[in-house]
Amino acid sequence: MKKQNNNLIKNISLLGLCLVLTFCAKPKEEVLQQEEDYKLQYTTPAEKWTEALPIGNGSLGAMIFGGVSQEHIQFNEETLWRGKPHNYANAGAGDSLDEIRKLLATGEQRKAQKLAQDNFMSDPIKQIHYQPFGDLYIDFINHDNYTNYKREINLNDAISSVSYTVDGVDYSREVLSSFPDQIIAINLTASKNKALNFDLWLDAIHEDKSVMTSNNSQTLVVKVKDGVLHGISTLKINTNGNISHANGKLEITEASKATIYLTAATNYIDFEDVSGQPEKIVPETLSKVSNSNYEEVKLKHITDYQSLYNRFKISFGDNGKSGNPTDQRIQDFSETPSDPQLLALYVEYARYLTISSSRPGTKAATLQGIWNDKLTPPWFSSYTTNINLEMNYWPVEMYNLSECHEPLFDLIEDLSVTGAKVAKAHYNTDGWIVHHNVDIWRGAAPVNASHHGIWLGGAAWLSTHLWEHYLFTQDKDFLEKKYPLMRNAALFYSQFLYKDPNTGYLISSPSNSPEIGGLVAGPTMDHQLIRALFRNTIEASKVLNIDLDFTSSLKPMIAKIAPNKIGKHGQLQEWMQDKDDPESHHRHVSHLWAVHPGKEINYEDTPELMKAAKQSLEYRGDNGTGWSLAWKINFWSRFRDGDHAYKLLHKLLSPAERPNGKVGGGSYPNLFDAHPPFQIDGNFGGASGILEMLLQSQLDKIELLPALPSALPEGHVSGMVARGGFEVSFTWKDATLQSVEVLSKVGNKCILTYKDKLIEFETTKGQTYQFDGTLNQQ
Repeated sequence: MKKQNNNLIKNISLLGLCLVLTFCAKPKEEVLQQEEDYKLQYTTPAEKWTEALPIGNGSLGAMIFGGVSQEHIQFNEETLWRGKPHNYANAGAGDSLDEIRKLLATGEQRKAQKLAQDNFMSDPIKQIHYQPFGDLYIDFINHDNYTNYKREINLNDAISSVSYTVDGVDYSREVLSSFPDQIIAINLTASKNKALNFDLWLDAIHEDKSVMTSNNSQTLVVKVKDGVLHGISTLKINTNGNISHANGKLEITEASKATIYLTAATNYIDFEDVSGQPEKIVPETLSKVSNSNYEEVKLKHITDYQSLYNRFKISFGDNGKSGNPTDQRIQDFSETPSDPQLLALYVEYARYLTISSSRPGTKAATLQGIWNDKLTPPWFSSYTTNINLEMNYWPVEMYNLSECHEPLFDLIEDLSVTGAKVAKAHYNTDGWIVHHNVDIWRGAAPVNASHHGIWLGGAAWLSTHLWEHYLFTQDKDFLEKKYPLMRNAALFYSQFLYKDPNTGYLISSPSNSPEIGGLVAGPTMDHQLIRALFRNTIEASKVLNIDLDFTSSLKPMIAKIAPNKIGKHGQLQEWMQDKDDPESHHRHVSHLWAVHPGKEINYEDTPELMKAAKQSLEYRGDNGTGWSLAWKINFWSRFRDGDHAYKLLHKLLSPAERPNGKVGGGSYPNLFDAHPPFQIDGNFGGASGILEMLLQSQLDKIELLPALPSALPEGHVSGMVARGGFEVSFTWKDATLQSVEVLSKVGNKCILTYKDKLIEFETTKGQTYQFDGTLNQQ
């Protein structure tokens, strides 16, 4: 099965992606702006990568350092990885399954882990790294002494800019990444004629690279180590100054404006095909943009970007700190957590990062989105499916970027192919499965080590995103198309579950509770995930009125799966055995999946389990890595404790780099989330947690302000999406709801709640319904 994607970008991975550097006057076109001016801003250039500012169009990303004497633009193309097409399934692994299960059932964990390590793991044992592509450097002549420096990225139009003064001449620079033109544009101006003089060149940290210069262009060719992929990048300059070249650099003198286009492409087509021809794609793409002027590019970019960005607005008010440098605001917030506009900025920044790293036709966002500057990045800069990949997409439906979810669905399609081979080879089942790590070659087998690599929740968790997309959009055509993915994941688990000889329950074995406790039989998280998948698949079959024979076989299995249990410490048990350690402050809290993002455990249906889950979270504590803090914010929002959630936001929005030189969970100066090191999941998870404070819809009704923290007594949200096909806007003041507006996108019945009041009303598609703060219709 080979998937062809014709969404907006044809063969996006091979499409020439252009970096445009334009030196000219700022256009004066009118563009739609948000009510608030959300930006990250600084008074000094970036010295570290985590101080540089990210731009991206979904497939080509770059980090802008904003230097004065030298600008450095480090860029990535999303398909440049090590490795080659490969089936990671370990033929014959399934022969050891029964023995591993027996060892776990009799308490011989170490023997089970060793047997699994020897016979059951991926071939090879490790997956493959995402790679940086190259670097563009621009040296500005005699710009060492400067004043009035300012660096920022404006989230309202997705443009990064730098301005400063040298010897009475004002210089400015803009950077944008255009999805419709597949270019990144940088615009510099000088306030004096012929004052712009610079050298520029391409380079890369790859061992196998070459650079060729001719006339007004330069080409970089890179080949990855230990793999079959190569990439080509070409830049071309148009300027009213003089162009020459020497010592591998292009030299521009006496210019007042210049435009530089940089294209980049690889030979990757999909996880089975590397026959692409970047040597053809690059010049073809370059020829389409070489005659475009910057004003046209910029306007087209803003129009496209704002068609997504301007659907949603959020405001918590401004206490006067929004004008301060962002790095200072992060430091100040760590000392006094009172900067409501910073929290709104954090949500909008997450939306910006979503748009920049995950557009229709591109690949899903990795652990670092599309931004990576290392040949051996942490955790391969791949896709970790035991929370991190999913967290990347938690807020995407709620903050009205539904189509940015599509790259994850494409990834699931790929994994249904490779995961079917793993299901057959490792578990002797039909259907498909994926373990805790995935790379661009769609490896789905267990990797690294048996005590954490054999985790069986991946297919179930990823499949919930298909169902959630349907719940938010009510798109039956989508559900019908994607139903086989859910169905075949459920098919795998229906054959994989086995009767525990000790309890008689159906359990998941072997597996683990990520990434704690080693290889076990029956981790609580797996059972929560499998029950959710079975229920979702049953509901999907009813909606579509198909496959009822199969889904009717799932229903009786749900009751036989090992249930959630309360342990001796009053906690929700993480395992079948009551062995949770109240002193453990591990970053994962996986057995609370059914609280968030799941819904099986909630105050209405299972209050005692909700109490136990809360006890477990209290035992885990309030510290953690960046993404762990983000997940806990979502938990506390579901527990309807906004002040506790805000306490963790305080930690998440504090500097990752401590005064003692150590780095911990928090935020880098560019607001990237710190595990540490940088992982983008915490940005998205943190934004999700803030949204969960304001609106929840997982229980078939829309709850307004369910976990509003006292630190955010006033605010406004518009364009937030709730399950059932509703778009909701509302305002509050003095911690009290003032007004609500509900747009019905499909015409379903709406149930709206605030505090103790609940109202139900029928809706008509396209109709807007307005209410006051007591939910009386206006």
